[in-house]
Amino acid sequence: DPFYTAEHPELAVKRESDGGVWKDHKGLAFIDVGAKPFWDYIIEVSKETYDIGFDELNFDYVRYPSDGNMKDIAFMLDAGELKADKLEEFFAYLYENLSEPWEGNEDVPKLSADLFGYTTTNTDDLGIGQVIERALPYFDYVMPMVYPSHYNAGFIGIAKPATQPYEIIKYSMDEAVRRAKLLASAKTSTATTTEMIALREQSKKGHGNINPLQLRPWLQDFDLGATYTPEMVRTQMQATYDAGLTSWALWDAGNTYTRAALKDDISAEVSLEE
Repeated sequence: DPFYTAEHPELAVKRESDGGVWKDHKGLAFIDVGAKPFWDYIIEVSKETYDIGFDELNFDYVRYPSDGNMKDIAFMLDAGELKADKLEEFFAYLYENLSEPWEGNEDVPKLSADLFGYTTTNTDDLGIGQVIERALPYFDYVMPMVYPSHYNAGFIGIAKPATQPYEIIKYSMDEAVRRAKLLASAKTSTATTTEMIALREQSKKGHGNINPLQLRPWLQDFDLGATYTPEMVRTQMQATYDAGLTSWALWDAGNTYTRAALKDDISAEVSLEE
């Protein structure tokens, strides 16, 4: 948030070398994930937005910066604390403050968060703090941005991922569903592996009701890496359904969408039963 950092540079991500405000390659400043006064600002804006009449609040750019001089950067992290730890703390804060009615309301908003597409297949935090298991307990919907154009050449053996949208979406969301199921099953699992112990603790957090149907991917409806035809847009929807999911969202930065891709419903049997 370059506007907020202009008013509160003390809360911005800093350069390690001289303590100045760090900026990415586009000259944009970032609020540090650990800047807790900004958390309260976000809660205030969120409540005002819901009071106006929006029934779902979507949180985007919930991550550490990545596109700049990462060799000269410093974050608000305690000794031994990971980026993923601090980001999850923010997720928990959102949930704690927005999951109960506040004055003037009898209900609460749905909450959703956008994550990088690679969070469906990577188990590390991608250097930005995002781990899908650390988001699922705190949001009604987790929305991986699985745009085929954003995957590297050679991903799952595909030279140009943008040209094979079905395969990219199906593989990515299959993995996300598998991981969500594993997290959901951790509550009752008696397994003692390190991974399952960690998952069991994670599954108890937040709303504690993990369901793969929380997954709602962002799909590509823009030309990058390939010219996207109505069929290429629709095949992503089909891949989402074939992964056992029921919902998706389309993205185009210019807000121009392919009407022909939305003409008819896609028929699909959707089931997440084992």
